[in-house]
Amino acid sequence: MTNELTTWLDTLLAELDGIEVRRTSRRRLRVEVASDALPALLELLRGRASFVHLSAISCVDWIDAGQFELVYHCWSYEIQSLVSVHTRIPREPGVYISVYDIYTPAAFFERDIHEMFGVWFEGSPDLSRFILTEWDGPPPMRKDFDSEAWVNQHFGWQDYHPDWLKDLEARGGGIAVPPNEQRFSRRTVDET
Repeated sequence: MTNELTTWLDTLLAELDGIEVRRTSRRRLRVEVASDALPALLELLRGRASFVHLSAISCVDWIDAGQFELVYHCWSYEIQSLVSVHTRIPREPGVYISVYDIYTPAAFFERDIHEMFGVWFEGSPDLSRFILTEWDGPPPMRKDFDSEAWVNQHFGWQDYHPDWLKDLEARGGGIAVPPNEQRFSRRTVDET
């Protein structure tokens, strides 16, 4: 990206109040914005700055802060630059607005975040499950989801000790440690 385009983009973003812009490299910007201002910033990026490609929306669960961080990764083919727009929303109720009307691919990313984190995107065209279609547990990417407890509640330990493994162990090989004896499995189902 030329210095002229870099200056132009920096000037454009300086027009907005309440955002924090940090250039992380010559072709990457990190922008922090309040959740209520995010749609306007995305409109500006797409319309005036040629960031026409939404390559991803990421979600981070900041459980101790009681927030989800949503990161919108926007790419400009024209100026060969990536802008990552970061905003935070309350973890409870975990509701935000869809940006599907600004970037059509947002529908896919919002659907994934809804399924994995439980964030509800108002106005999104489809928030039905597509990966965990038979899942009956809470959103598995939340930091308070205890995968080990969920597995222990839904599946029983079955001792698998076929003859070939017995032979291997007799020669000094193999690993046969039940989950409750492993170092990460100190909890019982009753503790969760």
